[in-house]
Amino acid sequence: MSPRETDLALAGEYALGLLPPAEHEAFELRLATDRTLALAVAAWRDRLHELDAAAPPIAPSPDLWAKIEGAVEAPPRVAAASPPRSVRPQVEGRPSVFAGLWENLTLWRGVGFAGAAASIALGLVLVATPKPRAPIAIAVLLTSDGVPGAIVDIYADGEALVAPLQDVSVPDGRTLQVWTLPDVQRGPVSIGLMPRAARTRLASMELPAPKPRQLYEITLEPAGGSPTARPTGPILYKGYAEPPR
Repeated sequence: MSPRETDLALAGEYALGLLPPAEHEAFELRLATDRTLALAVAAWRDRLHELDAAAPPIAPSPDLWAKIEGAVEAPPRVAAASPPRSVRPQVEGRPSVFAGLWENLTLWRGVGFAGAAASIALGLVLVATPKPRAPIAIAVLLTSDGVPGAIVDIYADGEALVAPLQDVSVPDGRTLQVWTLPDVQRGPVSIGLMPRAARTRLASMELPAPKPRQLYEITLEPAGGSPTARPTGPILYKGYAEPPR
């Protein structure tokens, strides 16, 4: 697979929650600075949203993965020569869960069971994958030149997930601070601090649910945050939140 195809496969596994812990952490470190990768994850989440919403959560039984591994490792009962092997998706040299299913799908196509195999594979993914939360609003924050600099996902419980799309040098004695404007009369409210430009989860339980076109921005402030509880430093990125379609 090309590097781009590998990244697309990684983004899909990340969106489905299938990456092992070590690879999940490494992927999130890349995601904080790789705009193309962030857009790929957003595209996967958008594609999977309707499917995810239609599938009720089902707790997998303890022996589910043992049955899957047994099915994948079982030798095929085919007397004829195996069909030519197609290219299987691998991520950084590691055969993924998709890889074993891909190999079996090739065999099943040869004996006319493609439709049944696809249904089984989809069912396994829906049962085994924990249902991810969906944000109630998303804000793309732009620089003064209109270049995307960060994405903010806002959730119903008040948590915000901030994913920078650009490298930002934070000088000693300074910090990044994330703000929103829930009400003009109330003024800007701080969501939290980011010591560096990295994927960060912030929680502000006192804020109401975001409104359409609610302003979000990131400023550069003194260490510990703005001393006035209002933005004092330069605005690095700003944008407006909208509910996902």
